[in-house]
Amino acid sequence: MGEKPVIRAAVAAVLSIAIGCSLFAAPAASQSISDRFKSLFGGKSDEPAPNAPPAAGAEAVDPDLTCPPVSVRAGASTFAVAAPGKQAVGNDLRYQATISKTARECTINAGQITARIGIQGRVIAGPAGAPASVQVPLRIAVVQAGVGEKVIATKAYQTTVSMSEDSSVPFTIVADDLVYPAPSGAAGDSYVFYIGFDPQALKPESKAKPAKKK
Repeated sequence: MGEKPVIRAAVAAVLSIAIGCSLFAAPAASQSISDRFKSLFGGKSDEPAPNAPPAAGAEAVDPDLTCPPVSVRAGASTFAVAAPGKQAVGNDLRYQATISKTARECTINAGQITARIGIQGRVIAGPAGAPASVQVPLRIAVVQAGVGEKVIATKAYQTTVSMSEDSSVPFTIVADDLVYPAPSGAAGDSYVFYIGFDPQALKPESKAKPAKKK
């Protein structure tokens, strides 16, 4: 009986170390995901990717087109889930997801920019034990930064990650359907792709209530 608290503390310590290490070095198990990023975007996944050739019938890519940088939204860099009725800390943590790498490219057609954004991360099981599979919710937003920040476009995404107890599993999301109007002049220099975990994306959209009959 006295050994259980010691075991739980050891698991929690290993979890903390694993989360820190995952942000600096991708283990062999995630190599295939890194290769996928390279094939999708060209070059290294943590460097700006060159613009892809335009599809048939599309306008030529404007060499002056600015593809906004990707930034992880403050306060949305991790997604921690606790056991029911508990706080996601210590031995009550079931699993935690983190973002480790991003990549992006942009093309333009008829005044509309289509962004292709890749997000790579890991889900690490906690001391309370992760379920067999987890839903990882993410949101990508095109934002014009500055005084009075303006959201140009935003969209939520999800991916399912198969888990096993005491495991660390990589995940990848490639969003290729984020479209927004091309900014005019130098306005595009202040655009940013903000990404982050968004638990609200897991909630079903509320349906409009039918009008009451008079």
